[in-house]
Amino acid sequence: QVQLVESGGGLVQAGGSLRLSCAASGRSFNGYVMGWFRQAPGKECEFVAAIRWNSATTNYADSAKGRFTISRDNAKNTVYLQMNSPKPEDTAVYYCAATRYYGLTDDASRYDYWGQGTQVTVSL
Repeated sequence: QVQLVESGGGLVQAGGSLRLSCAASGRSFNGYVMGWFRQAPGKECEFVAAIRWNSATTNYADSAKGRFTISRDNAKNTVYLQMNSPKPEDTAVYYCAATRYYGLTDDASRYDYWGQGTQVTVSL
């Protein structure tokens, strides 16, 4: 059974840094694309970043470019989201997701597996 477990969320000051982790288990993720999404209260789920497991090719939302970095550690079967210089508008529940869809898609409906989410709160 596939499991995605996020961790690393919490309260961070604007301009600081935070690293989210997503521990993946239950199968080999070779050939998968792993994504990070977020959802703020009253807002729709929003794409943040994606990475192809095999090649580490990445894709970012405009809001994340230059501030966030997605990466993966094959040995630990873990995907990371390094958040630098976060802003209050980055406050949301962050979800890790996995898809077999080939493209580095930003479409949440194409992702097959989801974690439970981790809360990130950015204060001024």
